[in-house]
Amino acid sequence: MSTHTVLIIGSGFGGQCAAMKLKTLGIDDYLILERRDFMGGTWCQNTYPGAAVDVQSPLYSIEAEPYQWSQMFAEQAELQAYTNHVIDKNGLREKTRTATNVERVHWDESRQQWVVSTNNGEFRAQFLINASGPLSTPFTPDFNGRERFQGAAFHTNNWDWDYDYKGKRVAVIGSGASAAQVIPAMANDVAEMHVFQRTPHWVLPRPDRRFSRFQRYLLGVKPLYKLLRSLIYWSLEYRVIGFKYSKTMLKLVAQRKAENFIKKTIGDPALQKALTPDYTIGCKRIILSSTLYPALDQPHVSVHTKDDGIAEINETGIRTTQGKQLDVDLIVYATGYCATDGVISYPVEGRDGRSLADQWEAYPRAYLGTSLPGFPNLFIMTGPNTGIGHTSAIFIIEAQLNYVAKAIKQVLKGRHQTVEVTEEAEVEYTEMIHREMEKTVWKSGGCNSWYQSKSGHVIAMFPGFSFTYRRMANAFKRRHHRFSDAPAPKAALVTPAAGGAES
Repeated sequence: MSTHTVLIIGSGFGGQCAAMKLKTLGIDDYLILERRDFMGGTWCQNTYPGAAVDVQSPLYSIEAEPYQWSQMFAEQAELQAYTNHVIDKNGLREKTRTATNVERVHWDESRQQWVVSTNNGEFRAQFLINASGPLSTPFTPDFNGRERFQGAAFHTNNWDWDYDYKGKRVAVIGSGASAAQVIPAMANDVAEMHVFQRTPHWVLPRPDRRFSRFQRYLLGVKPLYKLLRSLIYWSLEYRVIGFKYSKTMLKLVAQRKAENFIKKTIGDPALQKALTPDYTIGCKRIILSSTLYPALDQPHVSVHTKDDGIAEINETGIRTTQGKQLDVDLIVYATGYCATDGVISYPVEGRDGRSLADQWEAYPRAYLGTSLPGFPNLFIMTGPNTGIGHTSAIFIIEAQLNYVAKAIKQVLKGRHQTVEVTEEAEVEYTEMIHREMEKTVWKSGGCNSWYQSKSGHVIAMFPGFSFTYRRMANAFKRRHHRFSDAPAPKAALVTPAAGGAES
């Protein structure tokens, strides 16, 4: 068993940024735990054909780690190279235990420490930062007969590059961001493709461009890089006006552009209709792709809507709800992640054995999406309601870490043992979040999306401008927290007297 000041679970951008922030506090006694046998998170794990970022690369990067990108929207290989560049430059490999899967986490009140149980033994720490990420646990629907299929089958998150799909009959299940990338990357190389679409997404052209050698040189000049980041940031931030304050603006500007894009790139009227959503643009994630529609509008590609969905999977392929048998060689599950109700995939027990699963039974929630009452010294990166639909997720991660750093600094500077958000502050914050959410297209746009939990609450998104979140995260409010210097006594039970009157 090893004991540290801070344990970080996950080595993606959240874990990397957390480690870099700890160093600015002078904390070097930390350890990163990574369940896979390699570091890097999303862009080292998701290697499927066509994988790329959908936010401009100069903004989708760590502020302290600029990079000379080769194109505006980086593809997976370059994102993986950037991730490894950050890891190596900051010496994070020697601070990481790979192939270490967290199985259980619990708070030891007597020692005021978190105990992390893994397949490689136990680890202890005063502070625990969960950076496992909301897009780390792939979701595969439990279709009837799925286990009977005799061909190849895998999720986009676990792509099997040993399998040669060229010339094969392929079924792609899903129509979201991953599907929109993998479909055009594969379509021209397969014999036939069946795309199963439960709900269409709005699609806009991807304004990508490759940078010239001189432009890449300019990206290496930090003031110019910072200026470009700022220009991209503010060009994206105005979209919140449509998402929250003006459906008219959304429809007149973005939705009209998306409707024209369908008509321009899809020749078949029936396919146009099948690919046109019946909800307001922005309610679901907007897809950026200039290649998806041309790929779908080919003779050997068939789009199956919810009216011709999957009845069962059998030995040779898929039987649809209309009774068609589609024999295929490969099934690709582009079906997303457990990103709302499954924010943390392992059991967590806080003070007095309080279960996080029980606390989140109604729906996941946290103060600033980061801390919870009853779970001292625990911080969740990209937790409930920290998602952002219009700009870089790394911007939010870095804002969260400003809050985390200030909380930890308050503990260490004041020679306390723990910091814990109060229940009143968490309730007040959560009520504000969902009150504001009612104004957004994610709540009232007429769709069901992965942004929502099973409760119907929108859990994935922050209902406002990203600079608003950063301002709140930067302003650490001591009155919203309690600090302890010794193990807290257990609350005394109040027993009603006979006759129902309280004693």
